[in-house]
Amino acid sequence: MPRNDWRVQPLAPDYVVVDFSEDPERIFSYSPWVMLCPGGRLVATVGRAAAFGAHLDGEVHETGSGDWHRYWQGRVYTSDDNGRSWTLRTSFPFMHARAFLAGERLYVLGQAGDLMIMASDDHGETWSPPVKLTEGQTWGQAPCAIWYRDGRVYISMTRRTSFEIKGWGLAEEAPVLMRGNVDADLTDVGHWTFASELSFRDLVDDATLDAHGIPFFDAFFPEDRDLAPGRHCPPVGWLESNVVQFTDPDHVWCDPTGRTFHLWSRAHTGLTNYAAIVKVVENDDGTMTTLPERAPSGRRCVFVPCPGGHMKFHIIRDDATGLFWLLSTQATDSMCRIDRLSEDRFALPDNERRRLQLHFSTNCVDWCFAGLVAVGPVERASRHYASMAIVGEDLHILSRSGDERARSAHDGNLITFHTIRDFRRLAY
Repeated sequence: MPRNDWRVQPLAPDYVVVDFSEDPERIFSYSPWVMLCPGGRLVATVGRAAAFGAHLDGEVHETGSGDWHRYWQGRVYTSDDNGRSWTLRTSFPFMHARAFLAGERLYVLGQAGDLMIMASDDHGETWSPPVKLTEGQTWGQAPCAIWYRDGRVYISMTRRTSFEIKGWGLAEEAPVLMRGNVDADLTDVGHWTFASELSFRDLVDDATLDAHGIPFFDAFFPEDRDLAPGRHCPPVGWLESNVVQFTDPDHVWCDPTGRTFHLWSRAHTGLTNYAAIVKVVENDDGTMTTLPERAPSGRRCVFVPCPGGHMKFHIIRDDATGLFWLLSTQATDSMCRIDRLSEDRFALPDNERRRLQLHFSTNCVDWCFAGLVAVGPVERASRHYASMAIVGEDLHILSRSGDERARSAHDGNLITFHTIRDFRRLAY
């Protein structure tokens, strides 16, 4: 039998370029997010970073120093022809942005150290000036899933709670659930409620972990390690959390009162295919408390199986079927010795970035493979950090991507739009 008759074929290899770098060695494309507005308009937010002396037109947010000095900028695009063409509407001086609807108003939330937000009353054509929601804080979070319930929107961002680690402080980050009424002015911080903070370090002592191979590499809090030239490893931690809620009464973690939400986060452990989780409970007084989830045995449940959970992933729930869909990065050789990695492989062995995959689940733990979405032609041509939106029978996907000109698998030069037609046929 010819090979092409039996091997897995990508579901959406063809794409439309939404944003591209004119200078792939110095200007990089990040943080894609796509959503649907009433009337059928698609809205996309993307990020750009300029490094090594490059500049971006318009206002920017500046971070870092030396080789890690960056100028950051976000952009808003809209499409009124189902993604075939895109119009640039505005740029803004913050990063890690995502658009969301609250009532008839469209917002973009992100960070420039502090949380930043701006609003549009015409579905993305014009925008209010960005305003701060916090002062003197350090936030992060690539765009991940949000949730709506009972006239409220729930969004997670991560906040750096301490600075004992000199480098990438994932162990010191707390995923923070934010709640706002959809009919309120959400550019006013007074209309948001923030859950209590629980950093990974608050919950887990990495020195006591054993029997699971976590941490996989010798990087224990608060010391980060250079394991090989260009191969840096921070202590174990989490980042990039998705908001989900379980409404099936048969689910062991379903709260029949509807007051419990779960944050499904990327788990940095050195191993692949784990996610990290916590729950957030709404209290009678309106506050929200972040807590560890527990197994029926009473044991804390911090890590759960998740295909691609070692990289940024996106979960959405399809209201038509009740299924959760997972868009994530597929690992193929995370057991490769660090000193044997090719020069084109970015960072650690679990950091492979060129294969975008799709799964579905009834419960966010047991995931069924639906297919490969797209695969980059070479190692540096990533298909990763993607987001998705359900539009009728189709699944639209916006990917942080690259081609042969990309500087690295991390620093790509494209934002690409893909469509899986009749995606529900993939469930079985």
